[in-house]
Amino acid sequence: MTSFPILLRLEGRTCVVVGAGRIAAAKTAGLLRHGAQVVVVAPKAVSWIRDKSRSGELVWRPRTFTARDVRSAFLVVAATNSVAVNHHVFLACRTHRVLCNVVDDPEHCDFFYPAVVRRGALQIAISTDGQSPALAARLRKEMEWQFGPEWAPFLEHIGRLRQQLQSAKLPLKRKREQLAQLAGPRAFLDFQRRRRAARRGKRRS
Repeated sequence: MTSFPILLRLEGRTCVVVGAGRIAAAKTAGLLRHGAQVVVVAPKAVSWIRDKSRSGELVWRPRTFTARDVRSAFLVVAATNSVAVNHHVFLACRTHRVLCNVVDDPEHCDFFYPAVVRRGALQIAISTDGQSPALAARLRKEMEWQFGPEWAPFLEHIGRLRQQLQSAKLPLKRKREQLAQLAGPRAFLDFQRRRRAARRGKRRS
């Protein structure tokens, strides 16, 4: 059974991380970066999580996990060093119908973290359904060379033109044709040429 690929909006959603070590901190940072309201449950925590708790950026519950911790969660990440605790978290999520990811345990994951290439608003996610995270990481590195930082301003440029085009009084078919041209390889090359020319002009002035 393959996984269904999806991108989630986490703004304002309660996401629970069970565990507060180095790996849990990395998972927490990713959730915070996307606007989630993070609750960390663990008796002890690394300094980064303690600092974020003191600043109000997350809630840290300094105790052991109980099943009630997942009741109001949108999703849960189990990242402790205890197989038994992680399994307890997974079963609690199943009971309360909450999505759960147990780190490094594909058999107990409702969702996986893909390897991601980020270029501004452009995100390219690579997943192996938990079969080989190492392969996903290798492919991510290869794609980072293929899709360099120049793609971020190009996507911003397309977004601005798309908004203008959407408000224009044109037939739907014509709009679709122009949108396809905006995203085409020639448009990308023309955009890069204009940027290089603009940079040369600034250096001369």
